[in-house]
Amino acid sequence: MNSLRLIRRHAVAFGRFAGLGSVLTLAASAALVLLSQWIPWAVANALTTVVSTVVATELHARVSFRHGRPGLAGHLKSAATMTLGWLVTSAAVGALAALRPDAGLVLQQTVYLSATALVGIGRYAVLRLAVFAEGTPRSGTGSDIRLRAAYDAAA
Repeated sequence: MNSLRLIRRHAVAFGRFAGLGSVLTLAASAALVLLSQWIPWAVANALTTVVSTVVATELHARVSFRHGRPGLAGHLKSAATMTLGWLVTSAAVGALAALRPDAGLVLQQTVYLSATALVGIGRYAVLRLAVFAEGTPRSGTGSDIRLRAAYDAAA
């Protein structure tokens, strides 16, 4: 029974992570399209990655993993995962540009979003196992911990 409870807990956390990540990725994708009209694509990708990483780290720590505020260390570790993600998405879109210079916006976004999905799966594993692992210290007030305990008891 404990195994089923553990599987359910991780499945629910992954569902929250994927839902939040999808919404944030689509918003970042829209921002990327807009920004890339005025500045080089790689710069626009870097800007949207930085902003979306800060927002995502806060939301994933609090909502996906029920960990509380991530603190500076959590943000830095999360940023490291997104640096790799930025390299992967940039390489994917760069390879598309080299192979198909005439690729339209839909194909560019398909490649970008596909690469981002793969990065997201790896990011979940790293954040779940290393950054916001169960049993790691949480930052926050006593009331945050009491709210978490009340939530866990009700679940």
